Amino acid sequence: MTGARLSALSVVVFGGPLTVGQLAAAEQVRSPTASKLVTELEGLGLVTRISSPADRRVTEVHATARGRWMLQAGRRRRVANLAVRLGTLGPDDLAVLDRAAEILETVLTDP
Repeated sequence: MTGARLSALSVVVFGGPLTVGQLAAAEQVRSPTASKLVTELEGLGLVTRISSPADRRVTEVHATARGRWMLQAGRRRRVANLAVRLGTLGPDDLAVLDRAAEILETVLTDP
């Protein structure tokens, strides 16, 4: 899996379903590039195109069960790895990380 494919799959899994145009905007690529990525992901059985129930002329990209599983399994591995690494830190370092998280939360939520 290339980085571009994983990124596009992540957008579909965690933000979809969406149109190819919406995927292109989210990935900051042109629609033909997004369409090519969707075709590649379809070939791998990770996404499928489905006509929109609201407008049959519109096609939405949906993650398949396999696509969702792949991303969620990767996320579980990363979280488990991070938990192990955090477990090696002392109380002072954990306090610094806790404060940094508070600052980031403030920065991300304040207008």
